[in-house]
Amino acid sequence: MDEVEYDLLDELYFVTSYPELEANVDMPEQEIQKALISLASKGWIRVYENSDKELDDFDLIRNFRSYFYLASKKGLLAHNRQ
Repeated sequence: MDEVEYDLLDELYFVTSYPELEANVDMPEQEIQKALISLASKGWIRVYENSDKELDDFDLIRNFRSYFYLASKKGLLAHNRQ
């Protein structure tokens, strides 16, 4: 886990919208997007349409700004091992 992934997971202990996530981390949008894609591919985050509806199928290339995010159990365990 790199520093960017660690910092993002640190913000995702609760369901968080992309605008809120972006406001809480000091990094460029492209860096956030790249890390979200990486975290999702590892199964370390869950992606939501809104604060209640988890998505199984999502497009982090085109729609990452419209989603909500939450660290998965697997992601929390990896985050806490660091």
